Amino acid sequence: MKLLESSRFEAINSALCFETGDCKIIGRIESYSCKMAGGDKRLFKTMNAEAGTSPHDLQALSPPQCVLNIHSPSKNYSHSQSDDGEGHGPLCDTISRKTLFYLIATLNASFHPDYDFSQAKSEEFSKEPSLTWAMNSIDSNLFATANQSYSALRHQLWAAVDSEICLSECDIYSYNPDLDSDPYGEDGCLWSFNYFFYNKKLKRIVFFTCRAVSLNSMEYCGTDSGIGQELSMDMDEETDMPPKEQMALVY
Repeated sequence: MKLLESSRFEAINSALCFETGDCKIIGRIESYSCKMAGGDKRLFKTMNAEAGTSPHDLQALSPPQCVLNIHSPSKNYSHSQSDDGEGHGPLCDTISRKTLFYLIATLNASFHPDYDFSQAKSEEFSKEPSLTWAMNSIDSNLFATANQSYSALRHQLWAAVDSEICLSECDIYSYNPDLDSDPYGEDGCLWSFNYFFYNKKLKRIVFFTCRAVSLNSMEYCGTDSGIGQELSMDMDEETDMPPKEQMALVY
């Protein structure tokens, strides 16, 4: 997967990182070409060989998030399924192994080098029912937390995504891992989402990932750890100075 540079996305990503109320919003939108590079081809071949399948074989997805009822701004790792009284879960969508690989490769590219999603299963992904539903789900999370800040950004954001990927032609998928696999599974993460807008004609994916982190969490404190460490080092250096030199710094 090749990251496609976009000055519009860069501007939006800068605006998608801000503090509001008692949390910090951290989001980004990226565009990827589905053309496989050398490493992608090797991984794709390995995954198919291990599974004993062809690229066109279909894999079962989890039900859409609207069925799982996890569209509210909260963390939810339970993929509970409805039951028809005979022990059968609901019918769900399927995905070809090739398309599934595109989603996994996008995750690998976006979160590299901190995470490896090569072992991700199709059940960790869902196909969302419509563009309207996906947009409303994203908007509801950001409006509930950011309100005015997101209101000023929303039109520009969706216009940029539509220009890049042609939303009306997209299949929309989401990544909904369990707690152990979630890159946003740390304490203090209030909610998160990962959406893929896949345009088969363009052979391109726009990936939209975002999370809200409590300002009181260790994760948030860690984002400013570099500044804190520099200040701490400066204070230590001053403390180690002779009293006269410390007085000179003060005056």
